[in-house]
Amino acid sequence: MNPVLRAALWMSGSIASFSLMAVAGREVSSSLDTFEIMMYRSVVGVIIVCILAAATGAWRGIKTDRLGVHLIRNAAHFTGQNLWFYAVTVIPLAQVFALEFTSPIWVIVLSPFILGERLTPVRALAALMGFAGILIVARPDMQSLNPGLITAASSAIFFAITIMLTKRLTRNESITSILFWLTLMQLVMGVALAGWDGNITWPDAQTGPWVFLIGGAGLLAHYCLTNALAIAPATVVVPIDFIRLPTIAVIGMFAYGEAIDIWVFIGAMVIFAGNYINIWVETKRPKTL
Repeated sequence: MNPVLRAALWMSGSIASFSLMAVAGREVSSSLDTFEIMMYRSVVGVIIVCILAAATGAWRGIKTDRLGVHLIRNAAHFTGQNLWFYAVTVIPLAQVFALEFTSPIWVIVLSPFILGERLTPVRALAALMGFAGILIVARPDMQSLNPGLITAASSAIFFAITIMLTKRLTRNESITSILFWLTLMQLVMGVALAGWDGNITWPDAQTGPWVFLIGGAGLLAHYCLTNALAIAPATVVVPIDFIRLPTIAVIGMFAYGEAIDIWVFIGAMVIFAGNYINIWVETKRPKTL
């Protein structure tokens, strides 16, 4: 099968998984808070990762010598995911996904400080285009600026930190090791924060399937995305990933009666253009030994 077609099939799984996770998060939000959602998502994740590790013999690939980096990465991801789950309950799903696309822009801004990478003119242009896109999507003023927009935009920053620390970990760690510590550490964080008030709500027959869907879809989305990037270059994968926006906009319209805002799409296109220009230039840059 053609590599681009194979990558597109993997990305269709990623798009479907991210969309299902957003819908499931909204469906359980009336019964569970975000800490409880993350706790149960991590329970499902730990079970799935352990089963797969046992079935494939990947236990020996789980390392303990970089637990500090794992802890910082997983705390950032835990924070970003909590903000994301809150945002999907209070603003249109299309706005959440559009602002989530700014994560690569924040990687450009923060990588000189975290990874020691150079801020080139093209990267600076991509960052400026990303910020312009944020302003178009959010159109901030005293009436429209709300906690949902702030948390959605903030989640992208924490996801960017997660991306950069994942990049550092993949130099020496297997995917199984990264996923194991991700789910286990976030389970501990979820239990601690969900139970700080002494009251943890248990899933019932109605919310249980949604909780399981959140846990499974979260792992499957990243697995599909990783496989797509392994098959095809980012210049192919990123435009396919952008299909997530119109997909979730249509889901939001039919499932929740959300109006499709043309400015969200215009802003998202500006964000996408900044990301794509940066990726295209980076892939054309000669590699130094």
